[in-house]
This record gives sequence, structure tokens and C-alpha cells, in this order.
Amino acid sequence: MESGNSRQYKILLVDDYPPVRRIVKALIEANPEFLVVGELNDGAALMQFLETSAAQMVILDISMPFMNGLEAARRVKEGHPEVKVLMLSIHKYKEYVERAISAGAEGYLLKEQAGDELLPAITSLRAGENYISPHFLS
Repeated sequence: MESGNSRQYKILLVDDYPPVRRIVKALIEANPEFLVVGELNDGAALMQFLETSAAQMVILDISMPFMNGLEAARRVKEGHPEVKVLMLSIHKYKEYVERAISAGAEGYLLKEQAGDELLPAITSLRAGENYISPHFLS
């Protein structure tokens, strides 16, 4: 259900684990500039959602059933290039970051760092910049 100010930045959460979605939603909506417009379990549901509803950013898990986050990112960018994609993952290897960026994601963040980095990552992507968790830059 969409509510709130139409000027809010619309974000869609896609993760197959509801407790993660709850935590991420709470972090996002602590900032009144952001609005979570939906919560989905997998990439296939994401593609259906984008056919009928608007989101300015999608926050995606990599490991999901039916369609993983890398394939979902690729399809989002093919069909909706204006939608920003932020990967939120447990995968700590640079190979996953490279694969996510190759799939079209503008950002990659570790779930364990979400408390500190999620809002800065969203702000960076919204401003047209990329965001890679500092964990990968050392």
C-alpha cells in the first residue's frame, strides 16, 4: 500500500527472508524522505510488480528462489533503466560485487553493514553515484 508524500523516494524491497525485510524497511523509513512501496520474496515477483507499480530504487538480495538477484538486476535494467538497483547481500567476495555491477547494479552492500551504510548507500544512488561497501575497498 502506497501512502505518504508523493515527493518521497520510492523503494522496493526484494528478499526472501521476511525478518530481513522488516529490519531494512525500518531503517529506510526512519528517514521521512524515503518510502517502502512494496516487499517481495523473489525476482519473478519483482518483474510483475514493476509492470504495474512505480519504484525509483530496488534493494535486492542475491540468493532468492525462482529468480536470483543478479538475473533480476539484469532484467530491471533492461526494462526499467531509470530504476536504481542496490544489492544487499551476505556474500563478502569481490566476485559477487563484480557480478552485481556487471548485471547493472549501482550499489553493493553487505547485510551486516546495513545499520551503518544503508541510508548513505541509498542517498548515493539517488544522487546518481555508485556505492560499494567500504569492506570491499580495503
